Amino acid sequence: MTRLHLVRHGPTHAKTMVGWSDLPADLSDHAAIGRLETHLPSNAVVISSDLSRAADTASAIQGTRQRLPHHADLREINFGTWELRPFAEIEAEDPELCFAYWDNPGDVRPPDGESWNEVRARVDAVVDTLIADNSGRDLVVVAHFGVILTQIQRALDVDAQEAFSHRIDNLSVTEITRLEAGWSVGRINHRP
Repeated sequence: MTRLHLVRHGPTHAKTMVGWSDLPADLSDHAAIGRLETHLPSNAVVISSDLSRAADTASAIQGTRQRLPHHADLREINFGTWELRPFAEIEAEDPELCFAYWDNPGDVRPPDGESWNEVRARVDAVVDTLIADNSGRDLVVVAHFGVILTQIQRALDVDAQEAFSHRIDNLSVTEITRLEAGWSVGRINHRP
């Protein structure tokens, strides 16, 4: 049994599509960070995306926990040419593609970006490796909205559209356990 504590990074306050851009997190809410750090298992191993908003959040909640090197495959969705653009602008430019991407996630991709299925395959592979390398341990994975949703989809065995119905707030924890016989989902979007 390996428990995953999937933490969404601190807020960026961006009002645009933020995927692979390296925007900093606002970590000024010390009380929320303290509650999160206290909530997480003290013997867990911590890993994060290599983007600073996740890496800096991981540093803020690490405490005395063991830290693994950042991992690029834990990055957010690559939005391609949609990156750092407001949703309304993208929707006005190509409403059909925009609608298809969010309403029927799967193989549809933004120009020069990646599809939901590509994100899911990328994240599944790194999570499988982390579980194999840390069997029986608690893992704190500090990552992004899309990364967390891929694992909710996987653990609940639901389609992408249903996974997208879950809210994932900044500095929240989603708890998923890998058992020998499958997955167990605990709290989703828990705010300690």
